[in-house]
Amino acid sequence: MSKLLQEVTDWVSTKKGMRITIIVWLVVLIALSAGPKLSDHKAATFQSLPASAQSIIAEKKLAESFPNDQGMPGILVFHNEHGEIQLSEVQQIVDGIAAAEIEGIESIVNPSQMPEAVIQNFISEDRTTIILPMNLHPGLGNSKYSEINDSASAIGTEIAGELSSTAFYITGPAGIAGDTVKLFEQADLVLLLATIVIILILLIAIYRSPLLAFIPLLATIIVYQVVNQAVALMGAAGLEINSSTTSIMSILLFAAVIDYSLFVFSRYREELNHYESKYEAMKFAMRATGEPVLFAGGTVLAAMLVLFLANFRDYQNFAPVFGTAMLVIMLASITLVPALFTLFGRKAFWPKVPQFGTEKEIKHKFWGPIAKFIVNKPARSGGIVAIFLAITALNVFNLDYEFDSVKKFPQDLPSRVGYEIVESKYNKGDLAPTTVLLTSKQELSEEQVDAVTERLASFTEVQSVRVSGYTEDKLAVQLSMSLSMNPYSSEAIAFIEELRSSSDQLLAELAPQSDIHFSGVTAKLVDEKAVNNADIVTIAVLETMLILILLFFLTRSWKMPLYMMATIIISYASALGLGIFLVDILFGYEAISTRVPVYAFIFLVALGIDYNIILISRFLEECKQHNMKTALEIAIRNTGGVISSAGVILAATFAALTTMPIADLFIFGFIVAIGILMDTFLVRGVLLPALILLFARKTK
Repeated sequence: MSKLLQEVTDWVSTKKGMRITIIVWLVVLIALSAGPKLSDHKAATFQSLPASAQSIIAEKKLAESFPNDQGMPGILVFHNEHGEIQLSEVQQIVDGIAAAEIEGIESIVNPSQMPEAVIQNFISEDRTTIILPMNLHPGLGNSKYSEINDSASAIGTEIAGELSSTAFYITGPAGIAGDTVKLFEQADLVLLLATIVIILILLIAIYRSPLLAFIPLLATIIVYQVVNQAVALMGAAGLEINSSTTSIMSILLFAAVIDYSLFVFSRYREELNHYESKYEAMKFAMRATGEPVLFAGGTVLAAMLVLFLANFRDYQNFAPVFGTAMLVIMLASITLVPALFTLFGRKAFWPKVPQFGTEKEIKHKFWGPIAKFIVNKPARSGGIVAIFLAITALNVFNLDYEFDSVKKFPQDLPSRVGYEIVESKYNKGDLAPTTVLLTSKQELSEEQVDAVTERLASFTEVQSVRVSGYTEDKLAVQLSMSLSMNPYSSEAIAFIEELRSSSDQLLAELAPQSDIHFSGVTAKLVDEKAVNNADIVTIAVLETMLILILLFFLTRSWKMPLYMMATIIISYASALGLGIFLVDILFGYEAISTRVPVYAFIFLVALGIDYNIILISRFLEECKQHNMKTALEIAIRNTGGVISSAGVILAATFAALTTMPIADLFIFGFIVAIGILMDTFLVRGVLLPALILLFARKTK
């Protein structure tokens, strides 16, 4: 243990140091709470793709050429499930919304101002539905879209309720964006309450002590508020903060603080048997656990900082937010947590209060026999686990990605209901047409534009192409292209990707010296897929290398970090393979978001390695007095209980994400929960010890 760290933990463990530490944390908490609120600084609109993405470049060029046409499009859906839609009822709803003069709505197509022949183009073939385009002012942000949707929906739904047969919904990009904001706002409070309740119940059930449940939660609540306010200050300083980032951050924070608290009080309980003074017991407990806990936090912090190098801005946004959270958590784990446990002393363990000199070592009824079996039969125990992990890991080859996020929304969400009506009644491509921008240094002739339009329309994947407008100088023309398939589908993404890659050849034949750009939902999904695939490799390689380096410093060994990292990597692959199998079988998710494997890798590797660090630190400590086999048996049985408890609580904490009505977070939480349980019981408890005994003849 470093001299500086020991001096800090020794001082915190004194009566004076304990009091000052708690007072300082409370003062910081109160001071920061007087500052800005985090909810006021979440980004109203968050662009996930980097500025270099082709679809983003296309958007910028469109804004330059057609500055008044770049608002957020929405679709008003009017539907009669019992028969033919009544145009008079549709008109009443449109008039009601228009009369309200809702701020942010730029335009709504009004049926009364259209010729009869044109109106028919907006009515479905079975005449049960009519859709009308709506355009919102550009640059408003998702939170404003949500307000506009709420206002327009309230008016439209109220009028529809007074009518005989018409139902009203808002969908399209504007409707979906607004509903997404509402989902996160409603779910965050549920997530926080579910997390606290789960942790409280599990802590009391496992340790049978009310205070042992209360103290870690108290520490967590203090750290949570400090981190929230620190991130709010960063937001006030200009940092974009994504809603999904803060939701996952709260889970990470609760999980990490509870984990490190369990490691501290587990060793503290041991030392209370050896020292009469509660201050002395904490001093020696922290001398044993301070460095491993700090290193464990350091590995998570390192994993978060790697995200700065990602191109996908959702991942980049994690880095400063999660990095700040981990710095505060690491500081709390060596100051606030030991100070709170020292304050309560032996009373924290009531009714099973550890007494000085009465018990030299805690009995390990569960992990004691397991530890003995593992060290005596390493090949058999490790081999069984390795085979299981390998078989489940093979299922990653069946991984399919889902890009249609609306299908993962709650079934009664208005934007999803409207979306599915449009999908079933109209050409699917009308849900989100692709905007095509044709530019040239010379004036574009009608013949050239017609030739490009006809070529695009000739593809079987394209339903229609129409000219939306020219610039005055005729150097740019805007086309609206509706696909003949769902614009969120893998087939649509593949088509736009291929079309974009062959666009130079197309223009060389039809419009030489011209450039073509594609923007819209499908074009963005093409870029998202490419950027995400590149980031998976970057994050996996850099995170693995950085954690390996930290482990070399901790273990002073070149073999052991390789074992530790290898077990975590295979555990991640196994959790992902088993997870995608189970979410399909249990919940009907046949495909998952491209973000889920990356999120899962970040957390499973960073948090999973923590348990290995706790085990190996105890093993290296015991190696100073015992041979390898004995030291490993002692380490397994003495860390088994606390790591199992921490793993169950950590898994349950991430499982709290399954309360979220957002499929990405639901699946992510489920897969991480599975992975943590595998790390806890199979990797840390069996596979890693078996590898050490089979391949490491000495610890260095």
